[in-house]
Amino acid sequence: MTKQSGGIAPTPTPVGMRSHYCGTLGIDEIGQTVSVCGWVAHRREHGEHLAFVDIRDHTGLVQCVIDGTHALRAEYVVRITGTVRSRPEGTRNLALETGEIEIGDCQVEILNASEPPPFVLDGHSETDEAVRLRYRYIDLRSEKMQRNLRLRATISNALRSSMVSQGFTEIETPLLWTPTPEGAREFAVPSRLQHGSFYVLPQSPQIAKQLAMVGGFDRYFQIARCLRDEDLRADRQFEFTQLDIEASFVSETDIRRFVASAVAAATWAVDGQPPDEIVEMTWAEARDRFGTDKPDLRFGMELVDLGNVVAETAFNAFRAPCVKAIRVAGGGGSGRSRLDALVDRAKSLGAKGLVWMRAVALSEGTIDLESPVAKFLSDAERLGIVQSTGALNGDLILIVADSHEIVCSVLGQLRVELGRMPVHEGARRFCWVIDFPMFEGFDDEGNLIAAHHPFTMPHPDDIERLTDDPLSVRALSYDLVLNGWELGSGSIRIHREDIQSLVFAALGISEEEVNARFGFLLGAFKYGAPPHGGFAVGLDRLVAILAGEENIREVIAFPKTQSGTDLMTGAPRPIAARHMRELGIRPSAPAKGVADPRNG
Repeated sequence: MTKQSGGIAPTPTPVGMRSHYCGTLGIDEIGQTVSVCGWVAHRREHGEHLAFVDIRDHTGLVQCVIDGTHALRAEYVVRITGTVRSRPEGTRNLALETGEIEIGDCQVEILNASEPPPFVLDGHSETDEAVRLRYRYIDLRSEKMQRNLRLRATISNALRSSMVSQGFTEIETPLLWTPTPEGAREFAVPSRLQHGSFYVLPQSPQIAKQLAMVGGFDRYFQIARCLRDEDLRADRQFEFTQLDIEASFVSETDIRRFVASAVAAATWAVDGQPPDEIVEMTWAEARDRFGTDKPDLRFGMELVDLGNVVAETAFNAFRAPCVKAIRVAGGGGSGRSRLDALVDRAKSLGAKGLVWMRAVALSEGTIDLESPVAKFLSDAERLGIVQSTGALNGDLILIVADSHEIVCSVLGQLRVELGRMPVHEGARRFCWVIDFPMFEGFDDEGNLIAAHHPFTMPHPDDIERLTDDPLSVRALSYDLVLNGWELGSGSIRIHREDIQSLVFAALGISEEEVNARFGFLLGAFKYGAPPHGGFAVGLDRLVAILAGEENIREVIAFPKTQSGTDLMTGAPRPIAARHMRELGIRPSAPAKGVADPRNG
């Protein structure tokens, strides 16, 4: 770690047992007597009575020359007092921030011993993630985790400062909330005092922050801890953190401007670079062009509509409601096994098949297509495909024909798999996706499913279609996307009781259930609720991308595994029968054959 690595706050002034931090020492301190505290990172013997010991703290390493009789081992906690001096000529390490100096004439104080650690913290050795998570308290000492979590703190501070500067008030909302019929699953907390009743842990402060608007706070924000009982993956944990905002008397544009300013402050805090201009597209445009509502704009390979080109085709496979293609630049050299694998992949994603074509240059300089199906296409159709896709010699064209939904979904996924760059490569390309549909379909009982949440305001031009054509209704909602990751979502909220009741009815939520679970919200709307809207930025995802990590576990201090287990503590675990009785829960027989997850 450097003295002031990009995005990490300056090292504070040492106090207490040390005079300096390890990574801050340099030629300016030569001749000074200093004291440093930290962990033994490496020990190298030099004869019988001399050893070179690297001491590590969160700022970096410094080499100490000590009496070899000291019984120092890896991860011992020590205090070293000595004199800073230049390293002898030929022994300097310019790759290390402190590589020009060392501490000599050392007095060693062992503050605590350590057992041999289960893995090496040298930044080069590969360690199984399960081992890292089981001994997370050791893993946190690594340079990467120190950098990531300090970077996270820097980003959080930048977001908080931005919101304060924009006139927002930080308000804490409850962690114990009332059950709601939102789409995602909630963690339930049994009440000890009222047996049979439960709190839930909030998936978001959504209703609470809307009530803050009714309460006249005008602009609210919170770095909010939220919980959602959904399957885990690279960008999702049970526990997550978000920058949560809400504002009154605002438009969609106002909310997006607030969020853009906060995100710009975060990127500036990391490396002094503002983000590129945030482009904007509708949900329908994003689906048509990229096959997803989370487009990665760092590369092209957009979906191309071939409907007009093959409108009169004799090739039966292309007689479908939707025919689209993507062009893979330089992909024409792929072998048959690779092409067959792409066909199988498309089928696994839901397509009936996948047509591939190689673009080849003819002697007269024109481009034609080679494919097992080329003979079924007319010259005009092949030329139309070349012109529509912009294919050049050596390119590969992949075509799917099916329903619009399947075509966009399959080609969108293939586009990402063939063109995706790691998060740490390429530019940061932000994108606003707006005008989402209000509903995304029907559940098994025939009730509509809200695309975002049931408090989203329908587009004013579409409200009259809520009852007779609900799937065509747009919402005043918007997502922020960065490099193919959804950073967050927001919307203008419903602030009128009559519209909220219409939406609840469309979602199949009975009047009794509405009154039981949302009576307090609808009651608040009767007392002058202002027009308002908000947004939530996923802090874990934002930090992961800005830190160059592929998985948010690398920017969370104590994450869960993909199975939802905490390998360090063994959670989740059974609780005592006595405790369960106090909560009014009937203990069940212990599961047989269930091992402590910490034991592997």
